[in-house]
Amino acid sequence: MSNKKKRKIPIRTCMGCGESKPKRELLRIVRTPEKAVAVDSSGRMNGRGTYVCYSKECAKSAIGKGKIQYALEISMDKNDLEQLEKDILQIINNKNKAS
Repeated sequence: MSNKKKRKIPIRTCMGCGESKPKRELLRIVRTPEKAVAVDSSGRMNGRGTYVCYSKECAKSAIGKGKIQYALEISMDKNDLEQLEKDILQIINNKNKAS
């Protein structure tokens, strides 16, 4: 018999669709301690984080409805939101091309 414990898989909720998925299947967006918002593709940056699926629909929904701002407890102007959406969509496109 094996004495190894099964590792618990962390589950997170997508801000776009509301589905709960394993953390590794989602893209993390983080508010750094310096109050900057960045896409955290490594999932290890310091700061308050929120998650979206690797889908354009979820990303646009989360940004458009203000869910990311709410979850990160920060307000962003239109230019910052547009840049964040652009960054997220670029990462999603790159991931989808690689698959």
